[in-house]
Amino acid sequence: MHNLFDHSKPMKSLENISAKIILKKKREKSVLNRHPWIFSGAVDLIEGNFEPGDIVPVFANDGRFLAKGFLNPKSQIIVRILSFDDEPIDSSFFINRIQRAIALRKHYIDPRDTAYRLVHGEGDQLSGLVVDKYNDNLVMQIFSLGMDRLREDLLQWLVDLLDVTCIIERSEGESRKYEGLTPHKTVLRGKVPEKVVITENGLQYQVDLWNGQKTGFYLDQRNNRALVGKLVSENKRVLNCFSYSGGFSVSAAKNKAITASVDISLESIELAKGNFLLNDLDPSRHAFETISVFDYLSEVRETFDVIILDPPAFVKKKNHITKGSRAYKEINRLAMKRLSPGGLLLSSSCSSYVSWDLFQKILYGAAKDAGRLVRIIGRYGQPADHPVNIYHPEGEYLKSFLLTAD
Repeated sequence: MHNLFDHSKPMKSLENISAKIILKKKREKSVLNRHPWIFSGAVDLIEGNFEPGDIVPVFANDGRFLAKGFLNPKSQIIVRILSFDDEPIDSSFFINRIQRAIALRKHYIDPRDTAYRLVHGEGDQLSGLVVDKYNDNLVMQIFSLGMDRLREDLLQWLVDLLDVTCIIERSEGESRKYEGLTPHKTVLRGKVPEKVVITENGLQYQVDLWNGQKTGFYLDQRNNRALVGKLVSENKRVLNCFSYSGGFSVSAAKNKAITASVDISLESIELAKGNFLLNDLDPSRHAFETISVFDYLSEVRETFDVIILDPPAFVKKKNHITKGSRAYKEINRLAMKRLSPGGLLLSSSCSSYVSWDLFQKILYGAAKDAGRLVRIIGRYGQPADHPVNIYHPEGEYLKSFLLTAD
């Protein structure tokens, strides 16, 4: 990490000190409990002149200082809190936050792994910012108006703190719409490599940073990919559903399992085959199916010793919970029907609105409808590079159950 900043020199303030937010009476409880979001219904008035995205102080109705954060009157989350202390918010404030995020990864991520999440939004007290590192390339995602206004500063801070050759912004998520923002995809620095080859758990994967899903790779499943490698043995039959670029398949095949990778995207299947070759595995000894996972599981008659279910988020909004839960139940029911006696199912949900309790109830319903005796033998959450702020439980989105079925 570079040490390029002279903190003895005063830095330009990034705050709007001429405006302030005053909450309604008795609406400060969530702020006192250090939740980083304030919803529009809690705000009594905004005093002074401001621009949406400004950093503004927040006060209780009785005048007590509570916090400072990004103000966006267009969003239901009207304030994204940056600090609960009455401290200056300038360049050094953000630099320190990014440095702290980098230090956390340096401590907990295997130094041989060359790809990981560098900044994880509220988990690193940088609301609306995600930065993923792939070797010396960064992919940045911005989901809040306040961070969007700091784009040029963020770029400079990252360049100064890290050795990077390319920085891409892929701010494409639907959540930008709720902040009054449009999708944004651009190259901020350098030239985009056609493919990047990363190392994870001793294996190699090619990643398409520009066109790949999310930021190119599902970094949050690192630990689960390693787990699958440990669970399988020679000639075990492994089905990887929603396989994308075949991360789970490669991990299993490297441990001499026989794999089938299923994804509706032909580009993803081709990427998976390339990852087999990259790890000295013969793709012709394994199956690759370009088909809807629902259709595949409904039609296939074969059974498998290990099945991995890592579907896209079926619940992206709160009002999708009922419909999305039905989809999770059906895909798990179908998978359980195709599991060999004593087999293992690693089932994941990446929907933040699906709690551990709800997910377990969904799996219960799937097991009952499948007519299988199912037992939970493991629960796995997000890895260390996707930290969860304990005051912001919404940040815990990834839940994985390891099940065995008789």
